[in-house]
Amino acid sequence: MKFLIDESVEFSVVSFLRSTGHDIIAIAEDFPSLQDADVLRFAVKERRILITNDKDFGELIFLHRLPHKGVIFFRLSKEDAGSKIEKLKLLLQTYAKKLPRFFIVVAPDKIRIRT
Repeated sequence: MKFLIDESVEFSVVSFLRSTGHDIIAIAEDFPSLQDADVLRFAVKERRILITNDKDFGELIFLHRLPHKGVIFFRLSKEDAGSKIEKLKLLLQTYAKKLPRFFIVVAPDKIRIRT
């Protein structure tokens, strides 16, 4: 799968996804300080699922109606890389086919899939 990792996500998440064979571009490595709207446009152009902690992407998509190719938004009370990696493992095993089409909110006790 192709992912674009926002600057707000820890680099160990990037390393985990790369180690499992996914095609990863990390904003922190390749485009530091890129504006959120430009990150989203790049994700669409490259057909990449965006992984972020930044709630501003929800506003860009739902309020401003910007297109996307899938978003995984972490909204965890414990914002550490280990928790995100565990949730990503679950997402990849259970919801892989939905990732490229939906806005997925990952909360501590549930996963919400929004169109």
